[in-house]
Amino acid sequence: MLIREKVRQAVELLNEYKLDCWITFVRESGIMRDPMMDFLCDSDMTWHSAFLIFATGETQAIVGQLEKNTVDEMGVYQKVTGYVEGIGNHLQQALLEHDPKSIAVNFSENSEVCDGLTHGMYRILRGHLAEIGFADRLLSSEKLVSSLRARKTPTEIGRMKQAVAHTLDIFAEVSAFIEPGQTEEEIAEFMRQRVRERGLVVGWDPAHCPAVFTGPDNKGPHYHPTDLVVERGHVLNMDFGVKVEDYVSDMQRTFYLLEEGETKAPADVRKGFDTIVESIEMARQVLKPGVLPVEVDKVARDYIVSRGYDEFPHGLGHQVGRFVHDGNALLGPAWEKYADKVYQPVEEGMVFTIEPRLRVPGRGDATTEEMVVVRAGGAEFLGKPQTELILVG
Repeated sequence: MLIREKVRQAVELLNEYKLDCWITFVRESGIMRDPMMDFLCDSDMTWHSAFLIFATGETQAIVGQLEKNTVDEMGVYQKVTGYVEGIGNHLQQALLEHDPKSIAVNFSENSEVCDGLTHGMYRILRGHLAEIGFADRLLSSEKLVSSLRARKTPTEIGRMKQAVAHTLDIFAEVSAFIEPGQTEEEIAEFMRQRVRERGLVVGWDPAHCPAVFTGPDNKGPHYHPTDLVVERGHVLNMDFGVKVEDYVSDMQRTFYLLEEGETKAPADVRKGFDTIVESIEMARQVLKPGVLPVEVDKVARDYIVSRGYDEFPHGLGHQVGRFVHDGNALLGPAWEKYADKVYQPVEEGMVFTIEPRLRVPGRGDATTEEMVVVRAGGAEFLGKPQTELILVG
């Protein structure tokens, strides 16, 4: 069970970061859901609820009485307390019994995935702890939560590999479907239908997944498919992913529409595509635990510029997990919008995309997007990478 894996991992992280206790404090989580609830409980909580994990390995949940059985039957928490009137006394008693000197809770100024505790809930929690003299022990769980999301367990990696496999299969199916004269939207709808036939959903907003970009006049990344027509001699790019058991894929593939009489892509298209493939492999080679993401981005960015292209207007890659953009560390340049994310050291178990981009003048955008998992010895592809242009006759 994934939740059991993540709770065990949380105990390890508490000890790694020398924290005594981690509390996730929620209410009406179906409306205001803490990003970490998915790793702690498989259902929503109605009343004030606290999930406590201690560095000693002890685990406890304090929830409304009517939700006690739901949490109990998960078999994750050693002690599940159900209350009727209020959580305060039960929470105070649990903390007094363990006397943690540091209590990590989910607030953060730097990361959306670590900032689930609302201001109101923080004040309520602090009030309960002030009554027993523990209020000054509260601190941010940012480091712990960031690592817990980032370091994928075998179950998480397995689900993402399945998502990647489905994605590559659908790319193969659409390769046989594409013809000159089709629109971006027609191609996108073909792919959506393939997803539905597999009983899946797309990896992000259906209005933008898949994204299809054809020719030099395309609307660019993060735009929905349009009525722009696929033409011979143009480069066609797709950004696409699916969700499998709450985990997503995010990949891109590049196609070339052959002119009449052509049997291979022209030199300018091949040069652009080969530059992308080479830059991805160069970045993968340096993507290892401990390296700074900004250093990985620089390798690919500098190489593309050295080949005579403009630098791409976005980061080299992002983490992927339950969401297509999921995690604090980001492979990118030292730009204001990326803040500290490009200086968060890479950790073993992180899953990143690697997705440089360049413009082939008069043709369109060349890019592939690969997903890799960081291992102790380096980054491994989660699926077969694209190393050859997909030619459409």
